Amino acid sequence: MRVCASLSHASDMDSAMDADMVEVRLDLLGSVPDTRGKDTLVTFRDPVDLDVLPDGFDGMIDVGEQPRPDTGLTVVGSYHDYDSTPGADAIVSRLDTMDADIRKGAFRVNRLADLASILDASKRVDGRHVLLGMGQLGAVTRIRADILGNEFSFGYIGEPTAPGQFSVGEMLGLGDGCTVLGILGNPLGKSKSPAMHNAALRDLGIRGVYLPFETPDLDRAEDVIRGYGIRGVNVTIPYKQEIIQHLDRVDSVAERIGAVNTVVNDGGVLTGYNTDVIGIATALDEAGIDVTDGRAVVMGSGGAARACLKYLTGRNCDVTVAARNEETGRRLASEFGQKFRNPNSVSVRMHDLLVNCTPVGMYSDGPYPINIEGIDRGLAVFDMVYGTETPLVALAKSRGCRVAYGADMLAGQGAASFELWTGESDAFGIMRRELA
Repeated sequence: MRVCASLSHASDMDSAMDADMVEVRLDLLGSVPDTRGKDTLVTFRDPVDLDVLPDGFDGMIDVGEQPRPDTGLTVVGSYHDYDSTPGADAIVSRLDTMDADIRKGAFRVNRLADLASILDASKRVDGRHVLLGMGQLGAVTRIRADILGNEFSFGYIGEPTAPGQFSVGEMLGLGDGCTVLGILGNPLGKSKSPAMHNAALRDLGIRGVYLPFETPDLDRAEDVIRGYGIRGVNVTIPYKQEIIQHLDRVDSVAERIGAVNTVVNDGGVLTGYNTDVIGIATALDEAGIDVTDGRAVVMGSGGAARACLKYLTGRNCDVTVAARNEETGRRLASEFGQKFRNPNSVSVRMHDLLVNCTPVGMYSDGPYPINIEGIDRGLAVFDMVYGTETPLVALAKSRGCRVAYGADMLAGQGAASFELWTGESDAFGIMRRELA
């Protein structure tokens, strides 16, 4: 991967010397500074004026979609769509009409299918090219130059100017063939998984990156994971069940739960796992809570609740499912041989453990499916929400309850996923410290 350092100021050259080449944007710098012998790309945003180039300039010029000037220099033609990514046919058609030595297209990536379109187009564009996705979801295109066949990729100096960009140092450190991991979900703004997994990659000396893939749907998810050589992804709200139809295989635990939170890509074969069960066990163990033969109330009926039912029934717990969605709640309880009760009729005083598997406190402000005011010190409480002290946790602590924390579950399931992807088994401590 050839890394091109985009200069915002002439002084950026001091930090760009390790890059393979530099880009001088005339709309930012106004003139071409001394690039100290580096291969240089001069990008014009206004009408092309070759007179601004230094004497003896032998680099490249980016003329956008303007007519090719009469010059022996290497000409880059470029097109930017700051709103969306067209289909592969439209990308190829647009770029192939450019009279240029290198054709560049940069597109706003809004969903996984956009990444698939860029990948498809990269295999069909005529000749030398650079295809990039803009925005956080497009970040993977910047570090997969080898897969996309890109002539070069851009890194920033100083501060990023847009989401999804990597610094020159990060680009050089990652290089071609780095391990790419990530998380699929929507929304992901509060997710701590990227920070947690990137800390583990760094501290364990693995050349790789963990990226957020926030997407409104899973269309072509399997093509993106395979095509971009993504080693694995976590899956979170709302896709833990939907992801299954995009996979080749599902392991027995995830199949029993009916939800997947981890995907492993083994040479293009995608297998789904559920490490939430390990995370649940970790959180309860860290809190010293033994649920064997106990009575539990589980709030929620989504993928996390399904994992919780799997864990609790395996310890001979009597479980009551309380969920606002009666249909999914009854189905969940029935599948695991447990009971569903109308949330209004559930009394926490008759149970040993209360588990919150809903996003209340993280992505939602409540209320909880059941009345939690009856909590007393005889009840253990486990809230899967992390990153904040939720109303449930605050009340439980004030009443003297034993509390299991979502951060322990997150680090526990994350470490188990990390081991599936990398073989490294020592990530829990690193991840938990990152969440402190």
